Formats: sequence, C-alpha cells, structure tokens
Amino acid sequence: MRPRTTGAALVALSLLLTSGTAAHAAPGRTTDGVPRVVERLARQTLPAGDGWAADGPGTTGGAAAAPDQVHLVRSRADLVRALGGDNATNKSNATPKVIVVDGTVDGFAADDGHLLGCADLADPEYSLPAYLAAYDPAVWGMVPPTGALEAARVRSVANQTRQTQINVGPNTTIVGRHGAVLTGLTLMIDGASNVIVRNLTFDDARDCFPAWSPTDGATGNWNSQYDQISVRRSEHVWVDHNTFTDGDNPDSAQPVYFGRPYQVHDGSLDVTHTASLVTASYNRFTGRDKLMLIGSSNTVGPDVGRLKVTLHHNLFDRVLQRLPRVRFGQVDVYNNWYRLGGDDFAYAIGVGVQSAAYVENNFFTLDAGIAPGDLLYDWGGTAVTTRGNWVDADQALPRPVDLVAAYNATHDPDLGGDAGWTPTLRAPQAVPAPLVPLVVGPFTGAGRLPL
Repeated sequence: MRPRTTGAALVALSLLLTSGTAAHAAPGRTTDGVPRVVERLARQTLPAGDGWAADGPGTTGGAAAAPDQVHLVRSRADLVRALGGDNATNKSNATPKVIVVDGTVDGFAADDGHLLGCADLADPEYSLPAYLAAYDPAVWGMVPPTGALEAARVRSVANQTRQTQINVGPNTTIVGRHGAVLTGLTLMIDGASNVIVRNLTFDDARDCFPAWSPTDGATGNWNSQYDQISVRRSEHVWVDHNTFTDGDNPDSAQPVYFGRPYQVHDGSLDVTHTASLVTASYNRFTGRDKLMLIGSSNTVGPDVGRLKVTLHHNLFDRVLQRLPRVRFGQVDVYNNWYRLGGDDFAYAIGVGVQSAAYVENNFFTLDAGIAPGDLLYDWGGTAVTTRGNWVDADQALPRPVDLVAAYNATHDPDLGGDAGWTPTLRAPQAVPAPLVPLVVGPFTGAGRLPL
C-alpha cells in the first residue's frame, strides 16, 4: 500500500478508498458511539501481499463485524466487555468485532474504575523485602528460589495476570483514535488467529513481581512476565502504526538488587509458541530494553516451519536488544530505521537456532561506541542474509555496510551469508536504504492514521 509512505493526505485518501469487507459508511455514529468515518477506517484489512500475514487468505481482523459488534471503549472494563464479556474466556470468542479505543485504558483499573497498585495484587504472604532477604545469593546461594516466599510470589503473578493480561479472541480488530493509550496491560493473542492491532500507544506493561533467576547468565538476572503484545499459537496477525514505550517508568530508573537491575518489563511484541504469519509495519519502538523475541526456546520441535514474520518500515529508536531475536523462523526485516545508542546497547538482530532472517535495505544510525560489527549477535544460528543495508556512524558520511562481513571481522565463529530463502510478500516494495529515514521517520507510530 504505497500511499502510506507519500504523505499524510495520501494516507487518509488511501485508507478511505481501500476496498474490502467494510460496510457502507453512512453519516452519524454507530449505536455504540463510533463515528461512521472512524468505523470505516477501523474495518480496513491488511493489503494484499503485505508481508507474511498476507499469505493465503490474508488478514481481515474484525472487518466482517455486525453493527452491534462495533464498540467504543474508554476503560479496561469496556475493553473486556467488547472482547466478549469475560476476560477468562474471551480468547475463544471468535465473533468478528471492531474495537475503537478512545483515551487511556489502564490495565490496573478495577471494574469500578479505581486504580489498583501492586500491593493490591500481592498475595498476603508475599513482600519484596522478605523476598530479597530470603533469596540473597549471599544467604541462599546461586540456586533458583523455592519455598513459601517463592510460592507466594507465583500466586501474586497469577493475581496480576488475571488483572492486566487482556485476552483477545479471533477475528478481532483493535484500533485507537488519536491519543489512545493502553497502559499497564498485555494484549494476549493466544490461539486467536486473524487479529489486527493499530494506532495505539502501548505504555509501561510493568510486572509487579519479577522473578530472580540466579542461573540466567553468569551473575543471574531479574526476569519479568509481561509483554505489551504477545502473539502465541496464532496466525494472520497485523500489528501496524503503534508506539511501544515504557513512558515515565523506564528500566534504567529501576533499582539494583543482588547486583542486577530489577527488570520490570519484558518484550514489546513477542511472537512465540508456534505462532506464524505476522506482519509488523510502521511501528515505533522507543526507549525500551527487550523488544521482539521470535521463538520461545532453542528446543527443536513444533516451532520448526513456523514463526514466519515480516518487519517493515518500523523505527527502532534508542532501544537495546532483540530487534528482533530470531529462532527457527523465516523473518523478513526490510526498510526499517534503527537509531541506536547508549551504554547498555547489546545488539540489533539476534541470529538464533535454525533462524533464517533476511535483512535488506535497512538504515542504521549509530551513536559513538557502536560499530557495524555490533549489530548482529550469534545466539546459536549459522547464517543470515544481509543485502543493501546502510550505516551512518563515526561522524562519517552514510555508506553501504555488509553486516555479515562486519560481524565476521570481529567475531568467531563466522556467520554464513545465505539464510536459504528469498521473500516474495512485499507490498510496499523495498526502497533503497538511504531513503528509509525519509519514509519511516514521519509515518511510524500511533497517531499517524486519520482516526
């Protein structure tokens, strides 16, 4: 859909004229208060050929929704009702539905609207000071926590999951009006194929009860539970024109316990547990640590032949790792803009077990201290295709870069340069890398669609 890259007016015109399953737009509003013009735009389907999610029947989300299944939501309670009425069972609600978010929806809001805190969700037998005292490596040793306090933490996590993990069913479109925010929650797309999520800001999906994992790495790590969007056991998912941020609660501001940062955030958009046929386009990821995990473990099994994901025209802005990290899947990464910096930067693209990433015509803007050889990381993979990428670094003029050659010059063992496949589902077609900042900068993230 090329008009999305040529100007705001053409964006609006393209959306208004897009054909598909949208019902005829009449003046006025739906019975639930959605303006008819917004309803028409919200029913838009994924354009033909637009990445892996366009494979086969494509992705239509809730475009076929009946008039009474077009919902305006302004709270967590509204969102749960629009998704089917019961958060515990909404994941199986396959009724086509269009959900328009207006304003801020807070996952920590109780049904009566008052905001809950972490203390409200904690099990009576859990407290962080007691947890820190009990499992201090100087006392407990470098072995995983067990016993009553760890069990209480697990029960606390279950309490939070019931509150802040919002389960999405098949045949669903969720779009935001201008300024719409989903904060403190996870959209869980699990066993729910044909889902569209657009034009939303995802903010601070924090974990109240991170787990201490002493065997994670050489010195242990704190690990959190909640992604901003989690796609599992699902196909045909389109995530488009969203912004992902930690807002005013960045990981860099968290305390340090046991010598490690107290990590309260997990991924922005994780695709795991045999999910496949996902397109992520025109999203803005800003100021976060872990972004996108594709494939949940190194175990050879059900993920083989799955995890097919396209990433195009996204902005990765001062983010630190997993941009993405790939296992098993055929992942097409093209025309993205990476603006990378900071002392804690780890890597951009993780080459994991049996991964087949195709990385083409991306533009990398690097702060001092980050070299082209730092952009790939070997997580047990053997090969990655990289073509037509450019780098702007070291206060030099932008120039082409062979990412594999740059990596191999400073790392062993070498990575191969052929991932074994060539993408075909590319609409819009790739533009040369030097044009990527001009195309991506003005048009990515929430608030760019005329809703």
